[in-house]
Amino acid sequence: MTQDLSQYASLIEQLKPMVKEPEFNQVLQQIAASVPKEKRFLLKMEMKRLARPCMRVIDLRNQVDGECRLYEYGGITHYLDDVAIEVFEQQVRIFGHYCFGVYETVMATENNFKVIREKAEAQRNGDAPPPPPEKLSGNVKQFDVPNISLLEYAQRTEERMNFAVALEVVTDTNNSVRATSVDISSHGMKIKLPKDYKFTLGQVLGVYFRGLESEYALDKTAPIKYQLVSISRKGDFQFLQMKRLESAPNDPFDQFIDKFIHGNKRRYKVNMDNTVDAIINKSCEQYFSPSCPTLPVFLEVADGKVIPRFAMANDLNRHILSYWNDEEDELRLGYLISPKRLERLLKSKHRSPEMYIYSFNHIQNGRIYFYSAAHDELNRDPGLKQLFVGFGARKVSWRVFKVGICDMSPEQAYAPLSLPDEVGTKVKRQNAKPAPRLMAKLKNLAHIAQITDVTSDQEQLLFSQLKVDRSRLKALKVFGHARNKVPTAIKSFRYKFQEQRMEARYLLRTTVQVYARGQDISAISEDISVNGMRIEIDGEYDGDLNMRVDVGLPKLQKLTTKFDLSRLQYRVVHISGDRNVLHLRTVNGEEGLPARRFFAELIKNNKSSLKTYPDEEEIPGIGHALRCINAKNPSTLAFVLSKNGSRYQPQVGVLSGHSNPRLKMLFSHFADRQKVNLEPLFRDRNLETPFIQQAIRRVKNEMQSVASELLVAFKPQATESTEVIDARYSQRFSSDEKRRQFIQDAMSNGLFIAINVTISTTGKPDVEMLQSEINYISVYAIHRAKELEARLWSISACVHAVDVTDQVLMRYNFDVQAIAKNHRILQTKKSSDSTDEDGADDDDSDITDEPTAPQ
Repeated sequence: MTQDLSQYASLIEQLKPMVKEPEFNQVLQQIAASVPKEKRFLLKMEMKRLARPCMRVIDLRNQVDGECRLYEYGGITHYLDDVAIEVFEQQVRIFGHYCFGVYETVMATENNFKVIREKAEAQRNGDAPPPPPEKLSGNVKQFDVPNISLLEYAQRTEERMNFAVALEVVTDTNNSVRATSVDISSHGMKIKLPKDYKFTLGQVLGVYFRGLESEYALDKTAPIKYQLVSISRKGDFQFLQMKRLESAPNDPFDQFIDKFIHGNKRRYKVNMDNTVDAIINKSCEQYFSPSCPTLPVFLEVADGKVIPRFAMANDLNRHILSYWNDEEDELRLGYLISPKRLERLLKSKHRSPEMYIYSFNHIQNGRIYFYSAAHDELNRDPGLKQLFVGFGARKVSWRVFKVGICDMSPEQAYAPLSLPDEVGTKVKRQNAKPAPRLMAKLKNLAHIAQITDVTSDQEQLLFSQLKVDRSRLKALKVFGHARNKVPTAIKSFRYKFQEQRMEARYLLRTTVQVYARGQDISAISEDISVNGMRIEIDGEYDGDLNMRVDVGLPKLQKLTTKFDLSRLQYRVVHISGDRNVLHLRTVNGEEGLPARRFFAELIKNNKSSLKTYPDEEEIPGIGHALRCINAKNPSTLAFVLSKNGSRYQPQVGVLSGHSNPRLKMLFSHFADRQKVNLEPLFRDRNLETPFIQQAIRRVKNEMQSVASELLVAFKPQATESTEVIDARYSQRFSSDEKRRQFIQDAMSNGLFIAINVTISTTGKPDVEMLQSEINYISVYAIHRAKELEARLWSISACVHAVDVTDQVLMRYNFDVQAIAKNHRILQTKKSSDSTDEDGADDDDSDITDEPTAPQ
């Protein structure tokens, strides 16, 4: 853009969407009416130049403050960073193709070194205002990611068409404003106009379609009435979302707009922004829900009582349920979330009510006895507290659970498609609300108890060094859970993640011989597939994960002479908590081929008689309904990562209104609007072994999640941005004394925050759940659909962060006043219940009496 036209930058932005439209000249006359005629001609020539197709390759490597990657569009390969890609795609949507306007805008992004130098030079010369305080470099801003609310996206009742036309908007005070439409539907419209004009939600506006009046027989004297429903701003413009005013119908216009959209939607393209957002949103939920370490337990309120009813298990939280199973495999999770504890949580005035509960168990005569104590319960007797944690921390069964609580609504079970019913009968069926029978089962659910295992090896070691007076062990009976007072039964459901399994598994019980390290182990198969099997062995398996084993199938050998089933090659890919159930997978390559060929033929020949896992849901759809409710009420910070070269880069984050206020304060401090800045979690990125990068590699090798604690000193009032946050993973400290000193310094100068960070890898995306929306996008823009699918498959890891600040403070013996002061800095009303962590076994002989229920 020449210097002569730079003063008309806002006009050029307004004209961009119209440059290829037949009515461009008319819109130019209207929008630039105050511009001198010769300048108006230059504007027109400039717009035509910007809209010319461009074949230039954009290579921003070493030109921007960000990591560049290959990006292909229209057969041209570019090297762009994340900022440039976002700008590129935005400008392509505006112009409709890759042109010089796209090229020049991408070459002038805020993080371009040339732009930065020019701004700095202008500032030195006094030609530019100083940068705003707390502005971080692009190196830190690369950790800014969009913050979404899971399963919350716009569902449209009718299709919208992208369409830009000149409008005149008349307010209720008879003021006239020039605007341009962005998209339009039969009963609504989105318009764009300068941000200087003030509007209020609910305001009634009259709209004249000036850009259509010359071609169509519209009434030029009677405006179409709309009501303003939302306002958003971007740069120098504001966008008004409006719906037709029901009290002011206009039948001729209704007929006109319906025909106009139907006849032109292929030409101008249906607006699919909400569908694209929905696909990204729902795919993130597919990664977050199955990898969340927090176990949700849904609570019913009936006759003034709070009763735990349902739990949702996945691979990362299933161990919590297993821990509370007794010797008869009956779930006793109700011991942990007893009615008294739930009542205390519900009565808490804390913004995010939470409680830390220590637990251990011991086995006598083949029976499991559970012990648990919340921090406030232990504080009633300091001597008994030391006895409980000192003795419990010496045991393998030592655990620390964080229990939070939040409100929910049964209506949150409804998660329709983003598409209107009119798209097709299949879409209409998928948009149907949950069945009345299902809603009747959910109607009394009012809260979710969110349980997270936050056990720490460091804390367990610290507590296990406390002196224990073994003569007083009988006093611990007060924290024992009486076996004759069985808690309320809780029904557990598993997350259904269809395509996480590569193949169907079939129920088949047959004898199996496993040969491992010279051992001959007898087992029974539970299920089989082409590539694997699950077996239950006699006794405990003392081998290692990922170990190769030989498998013999003596009974099945009698059925075939074609295959030798005496020494099939498998690898152990999962071991149950009690080490008696193994998941086996065939060895890759030629060695595993005989097993795969045999089971492929066995399944093919017996498909009619082999049974797959039955649907255990007593009411169809209840598992999916609970999953939707939980997704809409997350308590953790979560984000997904994709691989960029040798590094993993965060893509999308989830930090909701239910999340801990400390997390919201920390991760929104440097973030742009509707984003979260995850840089504190990557503060060690320049070290030789950055935690998250190394943890992802460990997860892939060991096939289990990795966790650590992040200690943060947060000084939001610091003048220098580099001093605001000091974040260090716990393993970076050489001793507990140094950790405690770091915490003390953080609290003396600002706020201390501790975060439990869990990293896991992700499974395959469940494309089937997204297929209707992907198909819809493919009809109008197949390249967009392919880009979205590629994006889904690029996600490889997920991170969940849980606030454990109070528990860490209690671990290092900070008193109630210090914890309360740390809350006051956060501007909350009071400190919450708290405590934490893990173990090594000892003798239980002094507490073998039948426990009584805790008081």
